[in-house]
Amino acid sequence: MKFLSFFFCTFLLYTTSYAQEVIKLYPGKAPGSENWTWSEAENNNNLFKTRIIYNVTDPSITAYLPDKEKATGTAVLIAPGGAFHTLSIDSEGNDVAKYLNAKGVAAFVLKYRVARSFTDDPVKELMGKMSDFRKLDEENAPVIPLAIQDALTALKYIRKNAEKYEVDPNKIGIMGFSAGGTLTLGAAYQASEEARPNFIAPIYAYTAALESIKNIPKAKTPTFIALASDDQLGFAPANAQLYLDWKAAGQPVEMHIYERGGHGFGMNKQKIPTDYWYERFGEWLKLQGYLKKRYPNKWEKQFSEEQIEEFSRKNAEREKRDWAYLSKYKNANAQLTASKTGKARVVFTGDSITEGWVTADQDYFEKNNYVGRGISGQTSPQTLLRFRQDVIALKPSVVVINIGINDIAENTGDYMQDYTLANYQSMIEIAKANNIKVVLASVLPAASFPWRKEIKDVPAKVIALNEGIKNLAGQYHLVYLDYFNVLKDERNGLSKEMAEDGVHPTLPCYKIMEKLADDAVNKALK
Repeated sequence: MKFLSFFFCTFLLYTTSYAQEVIKLYPGKAPGSENWTWSEAENNNNLFKTRIIYNVTDPSITAYLPDKEKATGTAVLIAPGGAFHTLSIDSEGNDVAKYLNAKGVAAFVLKYRVARSFTDDPVKELMGKMSDFRKLDEENAPVIPLAIQDALTALKYIRKNAEKYEVDPNKIGIMGFSAGGTLTLGAAYQASEEARPNFIAPIYAYTAALESIKNIPKAKTPTFIALASDDQLGFAPANAQLYLDWKAAGQPVEMHIYERGGHGFGMNKQKIPTDYWYERFGEWLKLQGYLKKRYPNKWEKQFSEEQIEEFSRKNAEREKRDWAYLSKYKNANAQLTASKTGKARVVFTGDSITEGWVTADQDYFEKNNYVGRGISGQTSPQTLLRFRQDVIALKPSVVVINIGINDIAENTGDYMQDYTLANYQSMIEIAKANNIKVVLASVLPAASFPWRKEIKDVPAKVIALNEGIKNLAGQYHLVYLDYFNVLKDERNGLSKEMAEDGVHPTLPCYKIMEKLADDAVNKALK
């Protein structure tokens, strides 16, 4: 079951491409603020200790799209907070979007219109107004409807362009922080059908500004609420009432009130439970059915979400106590008997390419007295750690080593070519000390990694690593098995015919490799 091991190794990695596109919400001047003449600005040195945007006059959304392999078809519009004077664009915007991308959710960070700031330190300016909420509300009152309109326009745009962004038009939600939470609720209260959010997540929302327009929708609108009891602005009681009101209206609603965290915790780290509120949000999205993959691969289609989670959990537990997966072949090694063919034993060690080979063409291994000892997802340090158990102890005449593609993919850490080659060198020396002949196989071509698309220049890294492997073969007078130059396409990758996913060989590809491997093994045995 090679696909399970490969899936575990790729499923657990937190990766994202963070594809970004900025979309203006209006073709010209935003309606209602045509006379605003000030310019948007940014501040990085302020009392909030985070990057903020202010004086927004030209509303926009920035699209963060997940890799297609992860995409769920769910979209979330994210409205940062800042008392309708500033936008905490990272900790309550972009960083949230990156987390959602990792979950396969398309995220759109909203820059909405805010009240004018008159200095280059808008946070200090705002803090001087926070002592009198009534006065601040009066100042914000003309801006709030404009900001809500920006949110509604953004929701309408996302739904209208659902096909472009590969989003399900019935899985579009909005979440917001503080003033952004006000927008979130305002959108739910006032939206027409074309802009209606399918779910909402007000996070430490300011609710008082919406009493005049409060209108809990009749359509099912799952709601997630989170904030801290020690919110300095005293928002906890109002948010508790928000929960009760939505519950009384028959809406599915979940609320998390943390003992500590203060106001504006966002994605900041304080070493307290609020550091992980977003994980609770992710669990809630899953509960609502918003995290089902839109394009599950052929392996994932065979299992339920619960089964996949259980596989993942067990694999994570196993990795903690058996990082090199010494238990994988422990029983098989003990049961290995002498070949009936009389041929010399040859061990093939490596990763999923070797493990998958045995699955794809078991007869080839059995009739040649070849023993497959590949483990999907493994890197060279893991293969080295189990080299004595899975190679030396089997007393082969020849070992074929094919490892390194997952080093480049950074499956177990940063890639360092010299480190990978040093692991090769250790395996070579251990084998030679035990009178085992060594065949060094090139890493197979790969144009990119489906599970790590952010890894760049993959072909160049593969070519450089293969050059190092070839040099080691020359240094130690070993047979070099060149898969790469035979299998590569015009991209220095693998064609669809050779590997459907660009990495893992098809049976026709393995058939080509078999001829090359046989020649290399025979040469080593002479």
